[in-house]
Amino acid sequence: MKIDEAREVRTTCPYCGVGCGVLAKVAADGEITVRGDPDHPANFGRLCSKGSALAETIDLDGRLLYPEIHGRRTGWDEALDLVASTFSQTIAEHGPDAVAFYVSGQLLTEDYYVANKLMKGFIGSANIDTNSRLCMASSVAGHRRAFGSDTVPGSYEDLELADLIVLVGSNLGWCHPVLYQRIAAAREKRPEMKVVLIDPRRTMTADIADMHLAIAADGDVALFTGLLAYLGKNDALDRAYIAAHTTGFEGAIAAASALDLSGIAAATGLGEDELVRFYSLFTATAKTVTVYSQGVNQSCSGTDKVNTIINCHLATGRIGKPGTGPFSVTGQPNAMGGREVGGLANMLAAHMEIENPEHRGRVQRFWSAPAIAKKPGLKAVEMFQAVADGRIRALWIMATNPVDSMPDADAVEAAIKACPFVVVSDVLAMTDTVRHAHVRLPAAAWGEKDGSVTNSERRISRQRAFLATPGEARADWWIIAEVAKLMGFGEAFSHASAADIFAEHAAVSAFENDGARDFDIGAYAGVDAETYEELAPFQWPAPASPSPSRGGSARALSEAKQAGRGGASPTPPRLSRLAAQSSLADPPLKGEGIRFFANGGYYTPDRKARFIAIHPTAHIRTSPDYPLILNTGRVRDHWHTMTRTAKSQRLSQHMAEPFAEIHPLDAQHFAIGDASIVRVSTVHGEVLVRALVTARQRPGSVFVPMHWTDQFSARARVDALVAPITDAISGQPASKNIAARVERFAAAAFGFAVLAERPGSIDADYWSLARCAAGWRLELALEAGRDWPVFAASLFGAGAQGETLAYHDVAGGHHRFARFAGSRLAGALYLAPKPVAVSRSWAVEQLSADHADRRGRLAIVAGRPGGNTVDRGAVVCSCFGVGANQIAEAVRGGCTSVEAIGATLHAGTNCGSCRAEIRTIIEARRLQAAE
Repeated sequence: MKIDEAREVRTTCPYCGVGCGVLAKVAADGEITVRGDPDHPANFGRLCSKGSALAETIDLDGRLLYPEIHGRRTGWDEALDLVASTFSQTIAEHGPDAVAFYVSGQLLTEDYYVANKLMKGFIGSANIDTNSRLCMASSVAGHRRAFGSDTVPGSYEDLELADLIVLVGSNLGWCHPVLYQRIAAAREKRPEMKVVLIDPRRTMTADIADMHLAIAADGDVALFTGLLAYLGKNDALDRAYIAAHTTGFEGAIAAASALDLSGIAAATGLGEDELVRFYSLFTATAKTVTVYSQGVNQSCSGTDKVNTIINCHLATGRIGKPGTGPFSVTGQPNAMGGREVGGLANMLAAHMEIENPEHRGRVQRFWSAPAIAKKPGLKAVEMFQAVADGRIRALWIMATNPVDSMPDADAVEAAIKACPFVVVSDVLAMTDTVRHAHVRLPAAAWGEKDGSVTNSERRISRQRAFLATPGEARADWWIIAEVAKLMGFGEAFSHASAADIFAEHAAVSAFENDGARDFDIGAYAGVDAETYEELAPFQWPAPASPSPSRGGSARALSEAKQAGRGGASPTPPRLSRLAAQSSLADPPLKGEGIRFFANGGYYTPDRKARFIAIHPTAHIRTSPDYPLILNTGRVRDHWHTMTRTAKSQRLSQHMAEPFAEIHPLDAQHFAIGDASIVRVSTVHGEVLVRALVTARQRPGSVFVPMHWTDQFSARARVDALVAPITDAISGQPASKNIAARVERFAAAAFGFAVLAERPGSIDADYWSLARCAAGWRLELALEAGRDWPVFAASLFGAGAQGETLAYHDVAGGHHRFARFAGSRLAGALYLAPKPVAVSRSWAVEQLSADHADRRGRLAIVAGRPGGNTVDRGAVVCSCFGVGANQIAEAVRGGCTSVEAIGATLHAGTNCGSCRAEIRTIIEARRLQAAE
């Protein structure tokens, strides 16, 4: 397929771990559109708001297009020579552990594989870790403790087959919206299905829940050890399964019985009646899936949390059967692929163990490697501490932004700045991390990349290129392999394509395996370029030889080749009757996905699962100086550090600035008003964010999203507040339970501006910048006044010549400015002593409008739409740009259901991520009408 011709290409979404199939259509004129792939088994055509907006994020604005050394453009030869020689010299002088790679779940499996091979097999150190350490390392550790392997037992269809879904520490509605919509659709067909949400916050996911347990931070261990004890006391155990397929049950049940019901209530912050209701529902429902995510993993007791959940499923035999099982949903598109290749510091390739001499020898023989790593490397937090104290002297960061995403982020930034040699491979020329690199290497972005990813249900899918690689950007695997060649390892890194690397990855998974290891895709070890191009999504295991317990078929590779042409793969390969995928046109409901452990067969030495005896432990973080608990996380329409989503104006409208959710009682206690600016601080740092007072937040705690960086806000890097406390087993940071305090920021002036051009420096204590249609929107707060005309001119820019209209109420502290360039608005600024009340959506629209009429110009200065102009209000539906005021007006007009709103305004009819918010507006209008 030629890149320069009209085409539609099957690829995979680059956001969360759901792994949705995407059809990217390139028109003859180069216009790009995307839609969900109706044939992909993960999403069956659905996309979330982020996936739907992918075409808006692939421009070249801000791209790093050429290699740079100390900010100077150079060629690849010079840049690669410097990287290779500096790493080689550092290793020669200080040993292999003096260098490190910090990589990412945004990398493709082929990139990950080559990076891991170079570091562990040829440099001879295990100092390669990944930002996936921050999101799912505790799940890996819990799986390995219980199962002997990092195995996710079930499939997405189990979410549709279950009679009870327990969502633990997962805002599925915003963070994995397509899975949320699959559950919602299944529940509409089977209203008897029950959903329980366990989360300190009443997130939008609670919209689908029959029960919301607003658990205290880190109360999960007590909750699920209590559940295990309750199952034992109420004769709800599968004793046959326990006897045949597990060990350690007696110790686990004894430890779980340490707390009585009142003790569990105290540890979880829940009422005893709530506990009994939940425990009774779990006990009575055989087909139960427990879905968990960052609220479980991001904890100093994350691994224990995972194992308390697994203990309950082992005790009831609810694992490996349709509609059952513990289910970890990953946060990144290829966190699972990174686990498969051994991309974590404590793992080897193909789920082998770095601590196991037999496994080390096997990998070394397969790679013909000179110096296999003999011990685990430094995990993410340890790695940057080693950078800080000088143990690591050369660091290569790939496809991630640790200055914003790591805990104790200010200390991480200081460590990177002081490191003697820092290389960053990225797609953007300026991020908070890239700015500190000595060498900047331009990497290919989504749409240009070619490789594979693995989603949360073990399904491997292709990411295919549909755009030409711009400038001199290159694939990450190519960059790594070229450095490896220059370091003297050319023969082992002579791969000509991503297909070659995938074939090697598949081969090592099958090497001396014979069913001893869970990860086996040996059926694809002989994949050639043509077959790889046509590869359809498939779940592992896919061994070359059939196995009654694992599925697999010698025909898998040839069937994959026949599955489709040119990336259009309507039917995945049939692996066996057990492993077959049902029709892609209709979500499967027959329980035919590949599952593990229904009949045992664990990957421990005795092939039995291990119960883990866990004692609940209190984690008191608060103090009189820091009386609140800070919780961090994601919002609906942004992703990680916004390097992609901030390019989209529609994704930037739903939550346009950083905020802190605060319960009304806490807001009253700390004299904080809604929409005021607050300082959230811990012993490690502080941020300035907008206050969002809401009863959805648990009293005594505050939630701040993780996305905002120095590129988009003045002081909102919330991970600078997070302590470098980690789980002792997994090494995953505890990002959900941080002692904090909140204070009102004493602003003398608040501001809001719309600007046709992005401003340069912004002289304000608080600012937050977001794209909007035809320009930018800017929120402001200042501790002291300014020369306001000069301030306005600095925002509008020196090049914005034309007429300026202004209004001043000096006594009241109100000032407004509007500058016009011809008939277009160059910028408008509104200042007030309180949060500015001007309609944001209306003001943003003025950047696109014609303003030849003077009356219209005066309306902009007034900050009010004309009498016939509709103020949409805050954006609720990003897909169709529908605002809260429009929805409220439709409710007043008789639309009393989400479906009726969809029929009238289209809101909620595309990705469905906003349906919970629409229902909230409907309910609020009903309450107002009742009053």
